Amino acid sequence: MKDTKVIAFSGKGGVGKTSLAALTVRLLVEEYPEARVLAIDADPAVGLSTALGVEVTHTVDDVRKKFIETVEKGKKKEAIEVLNEAHYEITDSIVETERFAFLAIGRPENAGCYCSVNSFLKETISVLAEQFDYVVIDGEAGIEQVNRRVMEKVTHLILVSDASKKGIDVIRTIRDVAKELGMYKKAGAIINRVKNDTVKGMVDTGDIEVLSFIQEDDVLGMMDIEGRSLLNMDEKALVLKGLKDALVQINVI
Repeated sequence: MKDTKVIAFSGKGGVGKTSLAALTVRLLVEEYPEARVLAIDADPAVGLSTALGVEVTHTVDDVRKKFIETVEKGKKKEAIEVLNEAHYEITDSIVETERFAFLAIGRPENAGCYCSVNSFLKETISVLAEQFDYVVIDGEAGIEQVNRRVMEKVTHLILVSDASKKGIDVIRTIRDVAKELGMYKKAGAIINRVKNDTVKGMVDTGDIEVLSFIQEDDVLGMMDIEGRSLLNMDEKALVLKGLKDALVQINVI
């Protein structure tokens, strides 16, 4: 990959990864209006599309599903044709907006490994990503899924947790796995939805650098409830300031 910065958000469910990924896209397009930014929704819940106000009609897993169904019907020749068309189908799955591009990985519905197919699709996504300056990935809990279904390398791994011990334990485990896989160049944590300053002194992330403590933001919560695009959030919002501090700290912006 060229000098593309690949930023992956990971952590346990319900800690605000999707919101932070969406707001990272916003900050990047504001800071670098000429840059090409790709947002990848790697969470099967496809929540990033709502946070960014994007309508998803086709996903990468639709391509995978089509191939697997063709193989299971015994149509080997047609299956090869499906795989040959995969690059174009994934390209067609990218939603282009005025400010950024968007790709949904989707929900895998078929059992079985099909490792060669997964590897091919991952390679295709990596090649496409090279056309962008920034790639922001919203991953489901755990980093293995990003490695298995999206791309092997990220440049910046941002671990998101609330102040709970369970959340912190999860990001420490994710970081250890990612380190073993050699998946990232830089890593750091965001402690999200902090209720008061007292909590900050109680959080122990071990040797993981805390990039930012972000206060709980009622405005963000209301926008989530209403399903409004976070691109329209007030620029003075606490979460935006805290996120920007974190991205500066880890040299994303």
